[in-house]
Amino acid sequence: MDRKMISKSMKMADLVHLNYLLLFVLDRFGIKLGFGDKTIQEVCGEYNLDADFFVEIANSFIDEDYVPSSNIEDFPAQLAVDYLRNTHNYYLEEKVPEIEALINQMVTECKLDRKNIDVLNNFFYVYKQELTDHIKREEDAVFPYVLRVAQAYHEGVISDKLYQKMNEYNINDYANEHDNVEQKLYDLKNIIIKYLPPVENSLLCHKILIELFNLEKDLNDHALLEDKLIVPIIARQEERLQELYNRERQNQQ
Repeated sequence: MDRKMISKSMKMADLVHLNYLLLFVLDRFGIKLGFGDKTIQEVCGEYNLDADFFVEIANSFIDEDYVPSSNIEDFPAQLAVDYLRNTHNYYLEEKVPEIEALINQMVTECKLDRKNIDVLNNFFYVYKQELTDHIKREEDAVFPYVLRVAQAYHEGVISDKLYQKMNEYNINDYANEHDNVEQKLYDLKNIIIKYLPPVENSLLCHKILIELFNLEKDLNDHALLEDKLIVPIIARQEERLQELYNRERQNQQ
């Protein structure tokens, strides 16, 4: 059965009914509920958002095999970076603290022996630190580079410094060494599923696992969006800038 594709003419309410997890996408774009029967195009217009880019994000979110538009390099990089930053904030300020609180509650209520408590707490602490470091690297190094390339592309001007930077380390280098923070999360789930002794409050334990599974899926979707949208956008812009730079140097000779 073919998956239904999202278009700008679709009603925003129908988008939510299509896949309720798209509520997270709306939130990261700053879109609030209460849009009535307005279309995606109309709602995006009210929020000064690029509707074409919103549709690309939504389609990529619900279909991992979705192929983005051929003119992807013209999409606004700032909007993409803002979306990813909002996603980072959700992880660090909401989801991870929520899971941490649930784990602390389970440790307190279930009276696990010290060894199991230490294993669980230490593993979660290591995972939390790795995720934080991964996000910090993107915020401090990758996103500024993305915005710098995008600005040069749209202005049609490339400096010697940026050209040198692109040749030393470009967006494909980042993609090839992308951290696998999802694997550590998988290991954490396995500790709870396989190795913790039975606990009295099994519902609490199940809730923790469900939240971990949800976070894992969200992280996978997040990484997929980076690989399918951000990396191709900047890679094509880098290519155009390389061509521009070489043309300009040939004209100067």
